[in-house]
Amino acid sequence: MQKNLGAPAEAFVSVAKMDRHGRKRFFLVLALLILALHVLIYLNISLGSVAASRQEISEALRYPQPSSELSPEVTMMRDILWKIRLPRLVGVLLLGGALALSGFLMQTFFHNPLAGPYILGISSGAKLFVALLLVFLLSQQKLRLSSFGMILAAFAGSMMCMGFILLVSRHVDNASILVVAGVMLGYICSAITEIVITFADDASLVNLHNWSRGSFSGISWDHIRVMVWPILICTIGVFFLAKPLAAYRLGEGYARSVGVNLRLLRLALVLFSSFLSACVTAFAGPISFVGIAVPHLVKASLQSSRPLYVMPVCFLGGSIFCLACDLIARTAFSPLELSVGAVTAIFGAPIVIYVLLKRGKNGSEVR
Repeated sequence: MQKNLGAPAEAFVSVAKMDRHGRKRFFLVLALLILALHVLIYLNISLGSVAASRQEISEALRYPQPSSELSPEVTMMRDILWKIRLPRLVGVLLLGGALALSGFLMQTFFHNPLAGPYILGISSGAKLFVALLLVFLLSQQKLRLSSFGMILAAFAGSMMCMGFILLVSRHVDNASILVVAGVMLGYICSAITEIVITFADDASLVNLHNWSRGSFSGISWDHIRVMVWPILICTIGVFFLAKPLAAYRLGEGYARSVGVNLRLLRLALVLFSSFLSACVTAFAGPISFVGIAVPHLVKASLQSSRPLYVMPVCFLGGSIFCLACDLIARTAFSPLELSVGAVTAIFGAPIVIYVLLKRGKNGSEVR
């Protein structure tokens, strides 16, 4: 005879079964993403304006420093891999993951699935401050802005726009109005940036114009050494927030009842999300829709919004999404290179439209 466990015990067994199912799905999705990552890494290394065979790649990777043992063809490929493609590859992995994670944090903070660094104007504010500082230094004939200085300038711009969005969010309850306010703020910052770039008379600002449209080109090992530490520290800090974030997503009242310090949590969310998006903008310019599209794809694939599951997959998914888009931008019309921001918009905007239609139909999101 089956023993009646009672409602609380049955509920606990049900949650335990759901948790086991969630873990299995998490590891399955993670394995598929790792496989896709390996494929994209190989394609990004081998494809480009100069194609590389597997043998040339294998020989070139064994010699990070110049060697007389290499043939002229392999020497050229070694220079292409170690000076251009590999640092760009590592940069895309770091920046793509940081951008997707930043988007997830903003969506959690605002309880709005359409929140993201690009949509809310955070990336545009960071772009404006970096452009202003670069133009000022160039006009004064000073040394170029350091990589860490670019991050600080982008962070200042991000915090300015984040402060504006926070003020708006206190006076409106409609999520659509908040998104519209962020889009308008982004347009204003982008317009000022374009004016600044247009009236700057330095020839080197051609690269600044390309950067302002979003591009991973030009990333070097020096940039990697600077960006890896703030992104790594912020990512580790975000993972320590997994448990309070899970409570926060269930409502502020519930989070407060289980002992979550809401003021400290909100401050951490603002700082981490702004700094991660600032790192991306400082080195690659504004990359559109990644911060919105990737978290939704991840939650749909996991069928869960638990931060402990979503955050690592979100970082990995952002890296893969940006790797794929950067590959298309480099190779679609080689030797011409497209703006990676345009490619991410082509694939990311339909996802945003789908989210809008879904919310308009039932007003809910994946939990």
